[in-house]
Amino acid sequence: MVTTKTILVVDDETRLVSLVETYLKQSGYRVLTALNGVEALSVARRENPDLIILDIMMPEMDGYEFMRIYRADHDAPIILLTARVDSDEKAVGLELGADDYITKPFRPRELMARVKAVLRRSGAKEPAAKVMRAADITIDRDSRSVQVGSRYVDLTPSEFELLAALMSAPGRVFSRLDLLDILQGVRFEGYERTIDLHVKNLRAKIEPVPGSPRYIQTVYGAGYRFVRQ
Repeated sequence: MVTTKTILVVDDETRLVSLVETYLKQSGYRVLTALNGVEALSVARRENPDLIILDIMMPEMDGYEFMRIYRADHDAPIILLTARVDSDEKAVGLELGADDYITKPFRPRELMARVKAVLRRSGAKEPAAKVMRAADITIDRDSRSVQVGSRYVDLTPSEFELLAALMSAPGRVFSRLDLLDILQGVRFEGYERTIDLHVKNLRAKIEPVPGSPRYIQTVYGAGYRFVRQ
C-alpha cells in the first residue's frame, strides 16, 4: 500500500499557503499548514511531516530560528521559501540544514518538481556500501556519521550526500548539474549555485583550511572532485 506523504507548509501569507496547499493536495499529498514559526514548531513536533516548505521572514519566530530548534532532533527535509535573491541569506539557510530553496515568486510546477525531487532523495534506498573511506575521511551510512581523522563532524543531510557522492569516485570531476541530479533527482540550471553553497559549508566543516581545500577540489569551468590519493 502506498503511504501518503505529509507536507507542512509554513508562511505568513495566507494566499500563498492556500495556493501551495491546493497544488499539493491535487498531487495527492496530505497537507498541514502554519502561519508562523511557533505554530509550525508545534505542528511539526506533533505530526512529524515528511517534508517542510518553510518561509524565512515570519512573525513570532522566523524560519532560521525554527530550523535551529527543529534540526536539533528532527531530520525531515526542508525547502526554504525566500523573497530575496541573496546568496548570504541562502547560505545561512543551508548551513542550518535546509535541503533546497526556491525564490518567490515561483511557478507552482517548479515547486512541485522540487518537492518530488527532495522526497525522492530522502526516501531513496541506500547503496550497498555502508562504510566509505577516502583520504582520512570515513562515512558510515548506518550511523550517518562522518569522521575526519580522529574528529567527528556533524553534516546536514544534503552535505552528507554531497560528500558521499564525491568520495564514491575520488579523482572524478562532478559538474554542478551532476551533483544536483544526485542530490535532488532533477536538473535546474538556475539552482547550480546551491551546490556552490553546499560545498562552501562542507569545506568549512571538514577542511583544515577551507580557503586551501585538501579534500574537495574545484576544477574551474567543470565542477568539483574529491582528491585522488
